[in-house]
Amino acid sequence: MPNLRDIKRRIKSVKNTQQITKAMKLVSASKLRKAQEAIISARPYALKLMEVLHHLSARCNHDIHPLLDDRDGNRWLILSITADRGLCGSFNGSIIRKTLQVIEENSEKQIQLITAGKKGHAIFRNRDNKILQDHSGWTRDFDYLKAASIGSTLASLFSEKSVDRVFILYNEFKSVMQQEVILEQLLPVVPEKLDTGRGNMKVVDYIYEPEEEAILGNLLERYMTVEVYRAFLESSASEHGARMTAMDSASRNAGEMIGGLTLTYNKARQAYITKELIEIVNGAEALKA
Repeated sequence: MPNLRDIKRRIKSVKNTQQITKAMKLVSASKLRKAQEAIISARPYALKLMEVLHHLSARCNHDIHPLLDDRDGNRWLILSITADRGLCGSFNGSIIRKTLQVIEENSEKQIQLITAGKKGHAIFRNRDNKILQDHSGWTRDFDYLKAASIGSTLASLFSEKSVDRVFILYNEFKSVMQQEVILEQLLPVVPEKLDTGRGNMKVVDYIYEPEEEAILGNLLERYMTVEVYRAFLESSASEHGARMTAMDSASRNAGEMIGGLTLTYNKARQAYITKELIEIVNGAEALKA
């Protein structure tokens, strides 16, 4: 028969855990609102900038800027964004698995990593792939200036031909319940496919002011910063959404466990009371005899 004291101690322990998970859910919900507002504000600008850049790069000579150089090579660089903390469901695991999958499926490539987040860095530092930079702790104080710094580093590595492809891997925020792992090629910029139209219609070209090189240089610099910044905002919102969902599930599971333990406690207590009553009755009958 289970010990009543042990069951009460277990119920108290689970209730304390439930209080923590509920508090973490509320904190994540508060942070999620701010992160969601930030990514909703940043998305339209980032997507329009990408559209304009791809549209312009399709009409320009790719020799005028090094970030448009689509060269053959097997040196890849992946910026892999995870969180600094756990307790957020499959958020970190999905990024780590995807990164390892890309590495395994492209074993003939020389793949180097830039990690962002302690969880990813803890896994990748024990592998053979070289980690060029680590940005653990980014969730505390990430801002546009840090995005500009990372974007500048990626652009420099590509321009100096230290790497031939630059990818970014992150969780894109869809909803509180859903995040999608995205592997996006940042460099070289993939130009838009030109639509030649129908019949006698010709592809429209433009007169550029200032020159194409100046426009592309400005756009590409801004593009790298904005894309990196957007990816980190997406990852931040996804992390808070995943943690909010995970903590809500943990709180409900704790409630179910408390209910089961309470039922067990009541049954055990009833059994003890019944046993004591039987002993009292048997003692009384023995005295009468």
